[in-house]
Amino acid sequence: MTRPSREFYARDTVDVAKDLLGKIIVRRIGKTVLCGMITETEAYRYEDDPASHAHSGMTERNKAMFGEVGRAYVYFTYGMHYCVNVVARNKYRKAGAVLIRSLEPQSGIKTMMKNRGIHNIENLANGPAKLTCALNITKQHYGEDFVTSKSLYIINGRDIKQNIIAGPRIGIRKGTEKMWNFRISA
Repeated sequence: MTRPSREFYARDTVDVAKDLLGKIIVRRIGKTVLCGMITETEAYRYEDDPASHAHSGMTERNKAMFGEVGRAYVYFTYGMHYCVNVVARNKYRKAGAVLIRSLEPQSGIKTMMKNRGIHNIENLANGPAKLTCALNITKQHYGEDFVTSKSLYIINGRDIKQNIIAGPRIGIRKGTEKMWNFRISA
């Protein structure tokens, strides 16, 4: 399977968020391969997006959003969970990233269940903190290059453009009018 190129991520953040649906995120831990199809994403841009971590400018936490496209922006939330984003933006924006919110597990499911401490596949990776726990993605993956990494990367999957539902982003208080949450319809 091939990986999206750096140029894939060097486009408008909203377009990348839609186009990540159906792709496969892969996490390798030694000889163990954990992977799943991306089923939900959210776009976060810069100055035009008050919900974005980058909206007020660069900080130590969000500096990856201003860096090279195709890299991981991993942050800690609610004092207990990690969330993983892929940096994506076109040349007209200084920052942007796509939050990977949900995936459909495909390989390494037993290990994912062990990582989560559950046995219910429906709830295994159907939220941003759940999927990072299932895939064992932590702050050590901050800045990881999805284009070249051997331990965390995205590969091409299915084309599902006709089956995308757009809606409001989840868990935000600002920028709620932007329909930048994308998911695959049932």
